[in-house]
Amino acid sequence: MTIRITWKRAILTLFGLFAAGMLYAWSGLFNVAASSGHWPITDWFLHWVMRNSVKTRSAFDSPKDARADQDLVSAAGHFAGACAACHGTPGRRPSPVMQAATPPAPDLAVNAKQWTDRQLYWILDHGVKFSGMPAWPARDRPDEIRRMVAFVRALPTMSVARYDALVGAAAGAGTTGPRGVQDGVLAGCAGCHGADGQGRGQPDIPILGGQRPAYLLASLQGYATGRRHSAVMGNAAAALRPEEMRRLAAHFAAMPGLGSTAPANIPAARLIVERGLPDRQLPACASCHTSSKPYPVLAGQRASYIAQRLRQWRGEKEVVDARKDQAVMPVIARRIPEEMIDPLARYLAGTR
Repeated sequence: MTIRITWKRAILTLFGLFAAGMLYAWSGLFNVAASSGHWPITDWFLHWVMRNSVKTRSAFDSPKDARADQDLVSAAGHFAGACAACHGTPGRRPSPVMQAATPPAPDLAVNAKQWTDRQLYWILDHGVKFSGMPAWPARDRPDEIRRMVAFVRALPTMSVARYDALVGAAAGAGTTGPRGVQDGVLAGCAGCHGADGQGRGQPDIPILGGQRPAYLLASLQGYATGRRHSAVMGNAAAALRPEEMRRLAAHFAAMPGLGSTAPANIPAARLIVERGLPDRQLPACASCHTSSKPYPVLAGQRASYIAQRLRQWRGEKEVVDARKDQAVMPVIARRIPEEMIDPLARYLAGTR
């Protein structure tokens, strides 16, 4: 018998298949339990799709300079606080609870070798659907993603001692809090910022010692609520109670550090700080960053940190100005001549 295929029969067949699928979904017979795992063919197919997607999209979306090797302490601190439970660390297995997920998080000591820097950047930036891998929560912080790419790339050959040194485990464990800050909370901050508030010499971590306590408190509150953008600080601040924020701000502000320097001898930078550049509608730095106003102390701050933040505020060159952040500091940073960013940062850092 010959069955004649017509448009009507084809449409009815497709509609019937759709209705059967919806009925199956509605019935609850499909097992969504993570404990059931995947069929081998399903597991292969999902990973095959994911790998192809990452390879294709990273080729178009990821920057060519996808890795920043010089600053690993902040990335290590974020990994310890947000990633280690799922992926484990050198010498330590991941949490059995997290490994009971479907699919379980991969062992980065092995898995990281399978991806290029640009592919790792894309995965960290965008996350992976249906896997539990989240997107980077601070969408405008590619500098943080670049540092994390470098840290993940180093994991396959990283020793336990090296990992502990990066996260500050050895130095932070014995830290005491004379202003009522619990040891564990203070140790978590000291892991990146140092027990002395000097930032452990890292170019991307600011000096906190001597900063205004009100500004430090406002920063923690901003990171915790998402008003200030940083995956690293956002994750750290979200775990703090209001009283802990106040005590931490007072603790680090009372340490020596900022304000105890003389400006460097850079006349062009001094002009911007004291008078600004009226022809570029650039106000003087000193018009806001003075002792009488609630803005951060810049004198004595690490030059590399100031320069990095100014360049980050400027945004990507490929994005038109109208689409960039129109907040005060991003607008000001874009008005500073590119060739003056480093001299300005060195002037403000001063000479100790």
